[in-house]
Amino acid sequence: MKQTKQYFSIGILASAICLTGMACSEKKTEPAQTFFDTINMDGKTSPGKDFYTYANGHWLKTAVIPDDLPAWGSFYTLYTETLGKQKSLLEEMSKNAVQVKGSDAQKVGDFYASGMDTVAIDKAGYTPLVGKLKAIEEAADYKALLDFLATDSKEGFGDLIGNGVAPDDKNSNLNIMVMVQSGLSLPEKGYYTGKDESTKNIRDMFVEHAKKLFMLRGDSEASAAAKAKTVLALETKIAAYHLSPEELRDPIKNYNKMSLDQLQKVSPSIDWKSQFEKMGFVTDSVNVSQPLYYKGLSKLLQSEPLTDWKAKVSFDYLNDHAEYLSKPFRDANFEFNKLFTGAQAQRARWKIMVSETDQSLGELFGKVYVEKYFTPEARKRMDKLVNNLQTAFRKRMQNLSWMSADTRAKGIAKLDAIIKKIGYPDKWKNYDDVQISRDNYFQNLVSVWRHRQLEQMAKLNKQVDKTEWQMTPPTINAYYNPSFNEIVFPAGILQFPFFHPDADDAINYGAIGMVIGHEMTHGFDDQGKQYDAAGNLNNWWTDEDAKKFSDASAKLVAQYSNFTVLDSLHINGKLTLGENIADLGGLFIAYDAFKLTEQGKSSDKIDGFTPDQRFFLGFAQVWRLVTKPEMSRMQVRTDPHSPPKFRVNGPLMHFNPFYEAFSIKKGDAMYLDPADRVMIW
Repeated sequence: MKQTKQYFSIGILASAICLTGMACSEKKTEPAQTFFDTINMDGKTSPGKDFYTYANGHWLKTAVIPDDLPAWGSFYTLYTETLGKQKSLLEEMSKNAVQVKGSDAQKVGDFYASGMDTVAIDKAGYTPLVGKLKAIEEAADYKALLDFLATDSKEGFGDLIGNGVAPDDKNSNLNIMVMVQSGLSLPEKGYYTGKDESTKNIRDMFVEHAKKLFMLRGDSEASAAAKAKTVLALETKIAAYHLSPEELRDPIKNYNKMSLDQLQKVSPSIDWKSQFEKMGFVTDSVNVSQPLYYKGLSKLLQSEPLTDWKAKVSFDYLNDHAEYLSKPFRDANFEFNKLFTGAQAQRARWKIMVSETDQSLGELFGKVYVEKYFTPEARKRMDKLVNNLQTAFRKRMQNLSWMSADTRAKGIAKLDAIIKKIGYPDKWKNYDDVQISRDNYFQNLVSVWRHRQLEQMAKLNKQVDKTEWQMTPPTINAYYNPSFNEIVFPAGILQFPFFHPDADDAINYGAIGMVIGHEMTHGFDDQGKQYDAAGNLNNWWTDEDAKKFSDASAKLVAQYSNFTVLDSLHINGKLTLGENIADLGGLFIAYDAFKLTEQGKSSDKIDGFTPDQRFFLGFAQVWRLVTKPEMSRMQVRTDPHSPPKFRVNGPLMHFNPFYEAFSIKKGDAMYLDPADRVMIW
């Protein structure tokens, strides 16, 4: 199922792990006696020159990225430790081959065991796709091809029609069908037209990758080469009808609710009534997030040869399932993906299966995980932290000089209405319809995918269940969901170095406090501010306040667009604006909350640093990261988060208490003229 709703996460790089199929090595985090690493600071770099390097310089010079990873840093060390915990649980659950059939333990244990049986997986080759590939080749015309894809979407795959079910952005208590742009294999439309050598090379390697998959399927080299070129040519035409990553950030532009008759007019060559019936969706309206794509698809289905479409859809099936097939397919999948990650070695099979089990049976497995690794005390401590941050944010909002009383009152009402979810769901999902056997990994996946599709279909035109989570409990991440007006912190992130019950407040507030403040601020960034307290797209701003917000935001766009990541590669200030606002607000709010604590009010030093210095250093160290160039390039093009160095230095340059804590002076690289410092929240 295609993702149809945007959730605003902290941007922890476990998201890159999930996206690219990476996992982590067996490194350990630094000792946590004082919860702060003084050894790996850089005494030769002054705080005023580059605070990120001052806090992390020695570590940045000596850190080694494992071969199976695109990057290494705090997020990855925690992910590694969590992966090991999950592994021990899964190995114990999978040892017992005679678990009660249909029990949670049987499903989780046998799913993991089936994926570890690479002998059986390799023996199957690409057999699981043979029937589907044959059906694609036998399609008499594009309509028959679409009919096959619509029917096959019941098993959770489908193609070309990106769809799902999510809250209606203007009636957030009701679920609606949402359709999104689809049809591309490369990360975003710019990869199909970019003139730089790196992008051209990726297109060339994409053709080689497609050729390899077709040959593994049994095509001759000449036929495979021709089909591969056809796939790139057709996807290039499709890309012309895609919105850019920046355009996808506009919730108004991407809300286009219409009747089926209106959709039929947008894309007349597709019989939508028939399509939805075959998909199993019954509805009379749909939010077509990107109508341009469906207008273009309608034209291209008629103008491009059927053989081209068959080549494209066959490739999609091979490419999107390659990681679940035999070793030659898995190897091809890795070789292509490393163009975007820089990883030089495939991860161990157990790491793959820990991640896949978490993604496939997340809340069945999550229950077991939190019972062992997440204490009620940690949940209570986190709940207190969240409430303290909310109090600090409310106070900041009450004292904003630039905002009118009317807008402020509505903003505070939205802040007070935020739903807070910590650790794990209070109501667990039901997986009764999922059938898992120990000897057929691919069929187990199909059962999971079918379950997800049925789950989506059951939500359509029904009341939204706001108890639902979008991340599993072990996930090293957090998110804000505008339609629910909620902030969510899975158990996975509530561990050192982000949070430790024994750490002093400066460290906890600088790390997890900033994460909390970041997610809260997403409700009031350039996207989140367009949603009201109930989660509806609804302008609650006065024109004057909206202009002031826009003017301040423009300064951030300009500042971040000047930051250089690699060579002449700059951050995209427009793409990263929402996350940069959230980073800025998160820092301000976390600091204010910290100052309400006993340590925040004191001047007692630890490790030779004042409480304020320790807060800023703890904040900077939790974001330390070294990244391979390939991953950096892809993230700059597609990721709405700025690279970690600028997530630290950027916000600090606007924050007066930082200047005072480290005596930042005019002429320092970290210095901004007071008139240029931005304070939105």
